[in-house]
This record gives sequence, C-alpha cells and structure tokens, in this order.
Amino acid sequence: MSDLPALLLASLSPHTRKQAEQSLTALSSQPGFLPHLLRLVLEPSQDRSVRLAASVFFKNVVKNRWEDEEGPVPENDKASLRNDLVPAMIALSAPTDKAVRAQIAESISLIASVDFPQPWTDLIDTDYSVNIGVLQTAHSIFQPWRAATRSDSLFSVINYVLERFSKPFLGLFQMTAHSLLTNAPGDATSTLALRAQAMALMIDIFYDLTCQDLPPDMEDSHAVFFGPESGLFLQFLAWDPAELQGDPDETTPSLPSLIKTGILEIAEVYIKLYPETLQTSASVEAIVQGVWVLVGNGKRSSVADDGLVSQSLRFISTAIRTGYYKQLFASKETISGLVQGVVVPNVGLREHEIEQFEDDPLEYIRLDLSLPSASGGLGLGSHDAVTRRQAAADVVRALVSSGMETETTEVTGAWINQGLQEYNNNKTKEDSWKAKDTAVYLLTAVATRGSTTQHGVTSTNALVDVVQFFSEHVFQDLQAEPGSVHPLLQVDAIRFLYTFRTQLTKPQILSVLPMLVKHLGSDNYVCYTYAAISIERILFIKQGGRLLFTQADIHEFAPALIDALLKKVEQGATPEKVAENDYLMKCIMRVIITARSSLVAEFQRILSRLVAILGVISKNPSNPNFDQYIFESISALIRFVVAARPDSLPVFEQALFGPMTIILQQDIEQYIPYVFQLLAQMLELHTSDVPVAYRDILPILLTPANWQQKGSIPGLVKLLKAFLARDARQMIVTGQYTAVLAVIQQRLIPSKLNDGWGFELLQAVVQYIPPSDLKQYFRALVVTLLTRMQTSKTDNFTYYFVYFLLFSMAIKVEGLAPDFVVGAVEEVQPGLWSQLLSNIVVPQVPKMLTKDRKVVAVGLTRLLTQSAVMLREPSVQHWSLAFAALVKLFSEPQHLTKDKDEDPDAGLTVIDYEEQNAGYQAAYSRLAASESVAVDPVAYVRDPRDFLGQELVRLTKADPRVKALLTADPSTAPFLQALAGAGYSI
Repeated sequence: MSDLPALLLASLSPHTRKQAEQSLTALSSQPGFLPHLLRLVLEPSQDRSVRLAASVFFKNVVKNRWEDEEGPVPENDKASLRNDLVPAMIALSAPTDKAVRAQIAESISLIASVDFPQPWTDLIDTDYSVNIGVLQTAHSIFQPWRAATRSDSLFSVINYVLERFSKPFLGLFQMTAHSLLTNAPGDATSTLALRAQAMALMIDIFYDLTCQDLPPDMEDSHAVFFGPESGLFLQFLAWDPAELQGDPDETTPSLPSLIKTGILEIAEVYIKLYPETLQTSASVEAIVQGVWVLVGNGKRSSVADDGLVSQSLRFISTAIRTGYYKQLFASKETISGLVQGVVVPNVGLREHEIEQFEDDPLEYIRLDLSLPSASGGLGLGSHDAVTRRQAAADVVRALVSSGMETETTEVTGAWINQGLQEYNNNKTKEDSWKAKDTAVYLLTAVATRGSTTQHGVTSTNALVDVVQFFSEHVFQDLQAEPGSVHPLLQVDAIRFLYTFRTQLTKPQILSVLPMLVKHLGSDNYVCYTYAAISIERILFIKQGGRLLFTQADIHEFAPALIDALLKKVEQGATPEKVAENDYLMKCIMRVIITARSSLVAEFQRILSRLVAILGVISKNPSNPNFDQYIFESISALIRFVVAARPDSLPVFEQALFGPMTIILQQDIEQYIPYVFQLLAQMLELHTSDVPVAYRDILPILLTPANWQQKGSIPGLVKLLKAFLARDARQMIVTGQYTAVLAVIQQRLIPSKLNDGWGFELLQAVVQYIPPSDLKQYFRALVVTLLTRMQTSKTDNFTYYFVYFLLFSMAIKVEGLAPDFVVGAVEEVQPGLWSQLLSNIVVPQVPKMLTKDRKVVAVGLTRLLTQSAVMLREPSVQHWSLAFAALVKLFSEPQHLTKDKDEDPDAGLTVIDYEEQNAGYQAAYSRLAASESVAVDPVAYVRDPRDFLGQELVRLTKADPRVKALLTADPSTAPFLQALAGAGYSI
C-alpha cells in the first residue's frame, strides 16, 4: 500500500482519475486497508490534498462496504476502527483540519447508524471535556436523529444515549456558557475562540437531543436555558464580544452569530413540538424582543449574518403560525412595525445578490427558488436554505395565513404602492428598478396564503387581485424588448407567472406562453433559465389528476421550443458547462412528454442533437440531474414516436447503438443503468424477429462483472426480461437461458438487497421458457429458494417466494400446471409441500398487496382445483385451510379486478425529480418513460370469483370428496351460498 498517496493524488486529476479509482477500489478489499488509510489521514507530514482525498475515500468505503453483502469490511478492521475513530477526531481538533475532520465525523455517523449502541457500546464513554473533536463526534452520531422517523428502535438508542450523556453534557454546557458569559480567562488550550466553537457545537447537540422528544433532564433544567430574564439562551442572544466579531466584509458567520442562529433553531423546535413547556413562562415574548434588538430596523446587513437574520425571521413566522401568541402580533401597530422594521429592510436585493445574478447565475437561481415551507410543517432536520428576502416575505405570509390579512394587506399595500410610484417617477434613474423589484416581491408575499415548491401558490389572499396586478404592473415587463428594462424586472415578471401559475386559467396561460418562449432566446442566463423553469412547471399543472396541457396545445411551437432550449445547452464549451443547467434539459424532457407523437416530423433532428450532447457530457459526467433528464428525453422520444410510427424504431437503434456501445466499453458507470433500460425499451418494441445487434450484446450481459455493479442490476433484469419476452426461442437454441438461471441462483436470490430482482427475473423465465426445457433445472432452483428460506429468511423474501409459487401456478403456459411446481418441491423431500403450504403460503396470503391479489387468487384457485397432489395425503389435510384463505381474499373484491380506465401513461406523467436529492451515490435511476404498461399475467381470467365457481363445479363433478372439504370450515359457508346464488351449484 506504499503507493497509496500517489494513487490518491492521481484520483484528483480528470486525466488519471478513472484508473486511480479502479486501483484504489481493488486495494480497498485488502484486510487492513481502512486502518492504514486512517493513519494516512492523521499523518501531518502528508500533503494536505492527499489527506483530504484519503478522508473522502475512507468515508465512501465505509458508506458502501461496512455492511455490504459481498466483500464487507473485515471484522478485525471494524474493531480496530471502532477503537481508533474517536481518538482520531481528537487528533484532528486543529482549525486547519476542519475539512478532514468533517469527513471522519460523517464516517463515524455512518458506522454509528449500524453499530451503535451494539457492538460499539463504548462510543459515548469518552471524557467530554471541552474538545472540538469529541463534541463534533457526538454531533455526528446524534445529528441523523433530526430527520429520522419516530420508532421504538430510534427511542431505545436515544434513551441509551441520554442515560449516559445527558447529565455530563448539561454540566459541560453550563460550565462553558458561564466561562464565556463572564469572560473568564483561558490558556492556549481554552481560548475564547475555542470555547465559543465548543459552545456552537453544544448548541447543535442540544438541538439533536431535543428534536424527537423532550428529555427529562432538559425539561427539569428548562428555566436554566429558556428563563425570560437570566436564561442562558437569552443571554447568548445579547452576547457579542468584540474580539470574536468578524470583518464587515467577511462572508463566513462569526462564532457568536452561529451560536445565536443555533439557539433560534432550538426555540423554533420548541414552539412546534413543546408549546406547553414554553408557555410556563414569558420565554417566547423575551426571545421575540431579543430578535427585534438583534435584527430590527435593518441591523446586521452583512452577508456573514444572512443565516442569523433568516433564522430570526423564521422564528417569528413560526411563532405567528402557531396561533399561541396572537396577542403579541395582532395589533396593526405591531404589524406595521414588523413590516417596516423587519420585512422591508430584508426584502430588497442587496449588492452582492445583484453581483451573483450576473456572475454566478445558477447559484442565484438555486437560492431564489428554494421557497420556504409555507405550510408551517415541522421540517425538522432540513432547515430550509432560505435567503433573507424569502424569510422576510414568509413573515408576511405567516401574518396573512393566521387571520391577520386585513391589517397586513393594508400595511404592506402602502409599501408596495410607494415602491411602484418611486419606479414610475424615476424610470430613467439607474437604480430605480430596485423599488419595483421590492414591490413585486412584497405583492407576491402578501398575496400568498399557501404554496408548495411543486405547485406554486395553492391559495391566495382574497384581498389581493393577482391578475389585475399582473396586467397593470408585471405584463409590461414580460413583453418588453430585451435591454428596454432591467433584466431583473423581466425575471420578476417570469417568476410572478411561475409563482401564480395554478391561479391562472388555461386561456390566460396560453396567451402569455409565447412570451416565455421568446425569453428562451434572451442573452441573460437567469432570464432564459427562469423561462425554461416556468414553461416546465406550467406543462406539469394538473387538474382533476390529469395534465392541463396536452399535445394539441403545444404541437405548433414545440419543435421551436425544443430548438431554443437545445441551442442554450449546446453553447457550453466543456462537458461540465454543457451539463450544468439541468433546468433546461428538464424543460426539454417535459416538452417531449407533452408534445408526444406530434414530434414525429422533427424527431430525427432532436434525437441527433440529444445524442451529440450525450457524447460530450459522457467525457466527464458531472450533473446527475442533467443525466436523468437527457436519458428521460431520449426514452420519451422513443416511446411516443415509435408508437405513432413503428418504422422509426431502426432510426433510433442506428442513432443510439454506437454511443451506448462506447458507454459500455468505456465503463461509464453513471450511464450504464440508463443504457440497459433504453436497450430493453427498444427491444420490447420489436414484434417480429429480434435484430442480430441485440443478440450480440446478450453474452456480455451474462458475464459476472456486469452483475457486480449494484446500480446496474435493475436495468439488467429489465433487459433480460425483454430478451425472454421477445427472443426466448433463440435463448433456448443457444442454451443462454441456463446462464440466466445461474445469475438468478448465484447472484440474486442469495442477496438480501437483490432478491426482489431475482424473483422478477425468475417470473419471466417461467412465463417464457417452456416447462419441457425448464424441468431439468427446476428442482435445483427450488432447492436454492428453500435454502435461502432456511438460512436467512426475511419478510420480503417470504413475500416474493409465496408470490412466485402462486404466480407460477396462475399463469397460462402449456405444460405449467400447479403440480409442475408442487412436484418439484416434493422431489426435494416427500411431504414437504404440505409443510410449505400450511406454515408459509397460507399465513402469507392475507398479507398480499392489492396489486398482487388477482394473481394470488387465480394461483390458489388452480392449486386447489387442478393439483392431484392437493387431493392426496398429507396435502389434502390443508385443503380446507387454503380454501378458507382464498375466501378471505374475496372479502375485498375490488382488489381482484383491473381498472379499465387506468391511464397507461400515469407513471410517465408524474415524472418529477424536483424533490429528489439526486446524486451518483444513488443505487439506481429508473427511467419512467421506458416503463411499458403493466400487463396482467392472468388476463385470461376476467373475474377470479367466477373462475373459482367454474373450477369448483368442474372439480366436484369429477371428485365428490371435494364437497366435504369445502364445508369443513364453517366460515366459508356464506361465500359458498353466494356462489350458488350466482349460478355455481356445487
């Protein structure tokens, strides 16, 4: 491992990265690798970039292999790391080690989520003296609780921690707070800055410990922290020592600013989760007063204080929304003071934001569109990254949505009119646009009662006429020629449409849509990107569960729209620049999905340009969202164009096979899952002979290397299912179906992660490979399944196993009768089927999901009525038990028939990755457009109840003994009577 530093350095260069990463991955499987890597991270004589790269690689190996089924971290290495990681954090306490320490802290958090409290029982037994590394370790362990779902297992871990940690932590907190607030002198190991940094971490830990429930020790010492006169939190809101104040031009928050922000986050959590505790004293009133002193009248205008100001305003919004403190905010005088002193000073754009608009437009867009939650929901653990102006506007929204709209509208309306008048009187002045920008932003805030990121404004303030304001003040900027008004006013006009899109009628939107299309040609990055974002969201509007806009609405200008968007994407000079703006590609995807088959005449030009872009970005994949949207665009184009013109399929294949082959050959792992899905989609569209090009790929798919990449497995399964559905005869001739069986038995079924994919592929095998060819392998297959049931059964595996058995019995394949399956089980061990039936199959039947119930009902019916084994000992003893389970399924008959009105494109129309935190760490990225309409595997049965009645009539005529079996369980009598009433006389 001596060449490890050189490999880590090589992994930082785009030219040598691929090879270096492959070598590092190979080394990482060696015993002792992670402890060695940790020592390298801690070696101060090593190059800084080597240490940082080592810490990142350390974290990634922990993340991917600590609990991996194949090649997990050796137990000896795990034990060694559990001993060494906390001391490592202590060793990394220096300010210069901050970046490395963050990676090791995240590694501890990942390990603790699996190994704490067992077997890492001594993790929190460290001496928690004031030490940055130790405190950050604690925070890294507890922080995941913020986003965790409440459960018994979570609370058992929290209680374990509180028993050992709570009292010493509170003691340390109070001791450190006292030393800071009294300005006690310290030595080199406890300087004021170090103690303040420790206090900031302890504030974070306090939040961690109280984010799920209020611990008894915290509740007992509530007055110590929240007391309205001498509580530590109130004292820290006023604490601002001169020696810790940063430079006014500094952009990083000072330590006192971080402490105050953390305290206000805690106060917000308490308002939401523990309002009764807060109401035992005047704490909230005192904090509101403290916030006013902190940020009122435009104080703290520096960038470094953005987080503090935003959180201060967020606290006020939360307090207003709870309704507990209405008397504090309800008077017109208070509302006027809030708007004038807090909202207006923070809602205007500042100089650095205008610079960002010009110099870093993507970051401007990201911040400007990260709308705060207006629902007042908890959102714990995901503090909205809101800008000052969003936080200020949210105070207005909180007032409007809390029954104070009359006073708020009147007060805010005066400021809006003042801003508009100032602009109209001074249009020629260079900065006059700022007054109108602020006015439009304030109007957006006061007009909004409720909103979501996905749908924009969902309810408005009845006292504000949004459409009238748009026509009188905003429309002029939307239709203005570029250069005639400030670009930010044009962006404001586009954002206004974006925000209130669901409040406009379809004709109103259609009348302004051409103007949005025109803005795609703008030279201003934010302007054309906002136009793309707005068009995409408009095309996503739904009414009554259906999309509002169809291909009939956009077919005339869809090609020009796509052309304008592609031109902007193609402007990028490097792979990274081409892929940076995923908003443009998302809009292209949405236009293709909406325009559908109307793109038939233009599809070749669109396809060739998408393929060219793919060729560029594949040289250095850098934006997972862009990748998802470009592949989704290609997939949607295939779906709709081939449906309208089947002879276009070879055109797609000719355009895509070359680039996809290169992706596979160069092992571009981010794109391989997409390639498999596109190949499967095109293969499924063949209705006659399968082209040779596909058959040439099949042997490659079956090599073990492809199945080692976790993210590829779902796509591979989809592609192999397509081969089985379209080319099973050829796979039998070549014997390749046996390789598919080997993959199922060796790679998929033994894996807890991939067994579901194994069963999905196995179902395709029994559906398309004739039983005569399958028979010689079926017993071994059953043994594999039973072995897994015996050695490492899970609830999911039991579900898949039972469904597979009943699926195999339900489908109509010549030679595949229920006794084909039952016989294979009996071959393993005589009498085994009756045990399986009574102990596993029958108990599982009531647990089957709605979507699977028809198959289960048909499978059980065929088992009971078409199996000779079921009427022989010992299985016959369980016949009545299985029949009773089947009858229970019929108690919810609506789940046994398919809805004829189901939208075949329902899955496609909901494509929306806006809420996803996509990244290359994701195991699998599904292409919604490539998904074919689900086919009912038992479509030959229209009504499972009628099918059961027919089969029972036939069986009782052939074997009178069955009548006694039918009546053995009295609970089935009403069902049998209903069958008789329906004409099935048994």
